[in-house]
Amino acid sequence: MNSNNLVRSTSGVRGIIGATDGLEPMLIAQYAMAFGTLMGKGKIVLGRDSRVSGDMVSHAVISGLIATGLDVVDIGIVPTPTVEIAVTGLKAAGGICVTASHNPSDWNALKFFNKQGEFITPAQYVELNRIFESKQFALKSYSKLGKVSHQSTWIDKHIAAVLALKTVNKPGIKKRKFKVVVDAINGAGSEALPRLLEKLGVKVIRINCKGDGDFVHMPEPIPKHLTELAKKVKATKADLGMACDPDADRLVLVDENGKAINEELTLTIAVQQVLRSKKGKVVLNLSTSKTTEMVARKFGAEVFYSKVGEANVVEMMHQVKSLIGGEGNGGVIYPACHAGRDASVGAALVLSCLVEEKCSLSALVETFPPYYIIKSKAQLPGDFSTRLQRFEAEAEKLLGPTTVDRRDGLRFDFDRGWVQLRTSNTEPIYRLIVETSDRKLSESLTEQVVAFFK
Repeated sequence: MNSNNLVRSTSGVRGIIGATDGLEPMLIAQYAMAFGTLMGKGKIVLGRDSRVSGDMVSHAVISGLIATGLDVVDIGIVPTPTVEIAVTGLKAAGGICVTASHNPSDWNALKFFNKQGEFITPAQYVELNRIFESKQFALKSYSKLGKVSHQSTWIDKHIAAVLALKTVNKPGIKKRKFKVVVDAINGAGSEALPRLLEKLGVKVIRINCKGDGDFVHMPEPIPKHLTELAKKVKATKADLGMACDPDADRLVLVDENGKAINEELTLTIAVQQVLRSKKGKVVLNLSTSKTTEMVARKFGAEVFYSKVGEANVVEMMHQVKSLIGGEGNGGVIYPACHAGRDASVGAALVLSCLVEEKCSLSALVETFPPYYIIKSKAQLPGDFSTRLQRFEAEAEKLLGPTTVDRRDGLRFDFDRGWVQLRTSNTEPIYRLIVETSDRKLSESLTEQVVAFFK
């Protein structure tokens, strides 16, 4: 069913609202019925980001869930990680967050969570789709339909959970008197992230924190989209800037000079802060910068790699019992709070690390191993798999001797770095990542690989 207007993966079911073969009400309700059938009984936590289409999608979800006899606890416009925390807090059977994360405002999506408050596992995702395709939904009679209730306190409980983390240096942050500019792109983090920082004693300057779904710039929090934040940091002489995506599970930073920091380094800083006080294992996805691995190994950590996607990272984290993990897109996963990406957790760990290191953000970044990563993407050609096979056959002519990992597209590790080609879990595109120890080499390899696939 994947098309240019609808994409299904372990990251959820997402599509364009109002488009042919997009995310339309009947499909939304049927996926909700499939999820209700999969969960069997109990209550489901429902939250959403601030997109204009959120009401329509949420009502269709509620209809499908109560039709299968499950009660719905609607917690309103909240970050995705708040939904995850509410699932375990309410001992719910599962949860759904209505959000298309970093996708543009004409997209929306359903993210599914199990009773652990984590993305449904790859196996559960397969079963969900089997039920959806079969249309064998466990519909209930009129007297056994589910009920809907509303709760509005879960952002406060989420903040409290972050503040309770032992690795968050609350006294040190308060003493440092940070000034931070927050850009929440008018998404679900518009209240959660500033309020957390204020509880930590930070002076917060808010931009794009109205929470009305007006995405004033491209919603993916990457440096080229954060020019307004960068200017505001410099103009206000702030210590740093923080930006999150519309559902506030990813965090990207701007330093005190108004320079946007590569999104990979949010996870690097969080890993350093956690490992400084306790030795443990780290799980990263196959698209994550080698910088994080090298910092983790400096602290004696064993590093494991999973397929891309929060569900895949969390599944491996459980398997190896890792202390911290995440994805290089700014997604920090710290199970001491909950096992899901969380911009608020990332923010608290970043500030704590700056306190412990007694330095500015720019100075901290200078201490990390120098790797140069370039991420690019392009529309998915119909013969992508054929081209990928051809590229694999010729890769060593370009890269020299390589080790190939085929778990998620193709990743080629070679003497000075790595190259990965894979289809996206969230958009009808393919992604190319090149990282080496030399900027010019990364640029040259990117140009050559892009040319190969044109």
